[in-house]
Amino acid sequence: LFWIHINVDYPFNLTGVLYFPKAKREMELAKDRIKLFSNQVFVTDEVKDIVPEFLMLLHGVIDSPDIPLNVSRSYLQGDPNVKKINSHITKKVADKLEEIFKKDRPSYESKWDSLGLFVKYGMMTEDKFLDKGNKILLLENCADNKLQTWEELKTVLEANQKNKEGKYVVIYTNNPVQQHAYIQQAQAKGYVVIKLDTLIDNGFVSQIEMKWSDVQFTRVDSDIADNLVDKQEDTSSLLTEEQSNTLKDLFKQPYGDVEVAVEVKGMSADAPPIIASQNEMMRRMKEMAEMGGGMASFYSQMPTQVNLTINGNHSVYQSILQESDEAIQKEKTKNLADLALLSMGMLKGEALSTFITRNFNNLN
Repeated sequence: LFWIHINVDYPFNLTGVLYFPKAKREMELAKDRIKLFSNQVFVTDEVKDIVPEFLMLLHGVIDSPDIPLNVSRSYLQGDPNVKKINSHITKKVADKLEEIFKKDRPSYESKWDSLGLFVKYGMMTEDKFLDKGNKILLLENCADNKLQTWEELKTVLEANQKNKEGKYVVIYTNNPVQQHAYIQQAQAKGYVVIKLDTLIDNGFVSQIEMKWSDVQFTRVDSDIADNLVDKQEDTSSLLTEEQSNTLKDLFKQPYGDVEVAVEVKGMSADAPPIIASQNEMMRRMKEMAEMGGGMASFYSQMPTQVNLTINGNHSVYQSILQESDEAIQKEKTKNLADLALLSMGMLKGEALSTFITRNFNNLN
């Protein structure tokens, strides 16, 4: 994509060139892409302590006579010159990215699929890079695929996406196709939904929430659209308490490996009859555990929990409640719940096969 020349003679000697490759969407940290030389004599390709971790995707060569030929890991970790070199490379890369962003933003945006990995990973792991990263991070709007900086996006969110605590609520999707129905419901309320769909983004949103004091990230399928920014008071429901309890009992059926919690809410009659959602924090913990993150063994063993929110004002439930055959009532509610779980990608394995077979037989 581009390259960076390094030429320093004080307070240490360093020359080199680093190349930014066109990166894949996955993080592929490799140890042998940047080679270290001392006066043109090869020393090592183990440059983790010299080059910041978020730049290990780069290719290139670095030459410094200040580093001995018989270099050891303990030397690299303890030598003050190495720490200075690390800081200098971080600054050099940050300055180059900002220069491209300011001088030729269209070119910067066209490279964002590759650059986004460097910028986000750098913001997560290097505090020295964070301030610069805040200015050159781009976020993609699902509605028009427009890329905006955080400062630009904040002006859009100001009117409609600040919660009671005064935080900006960034609603995002990690799968625009699968979560299409949720995105449409959020956009119908005037919300902006951004796309965060790379492997690194789950960790990114958790880290940035700690580093930015004024922001909260919420995935678009984490709750009904009315509650994405702030919890709303329930609209009055057409169902009596007895009818609501009957529906809750009907929906309490087995759903494969998924545990469901059922609640009845009053929503618009035009809203979907049922919405499946997952608690934002619990989902993040489980996803990080599946990737081998902290508390991996504990969270990975937890069952997948999904909230089923029943729209008490949807006409379909009047029809179901009037049905005299309980078996038919259960079949209809099971179909509605399975469709909601299917929209989240939660209907899998035997549960999915059963759903397909049941509905195929009904069509016949």
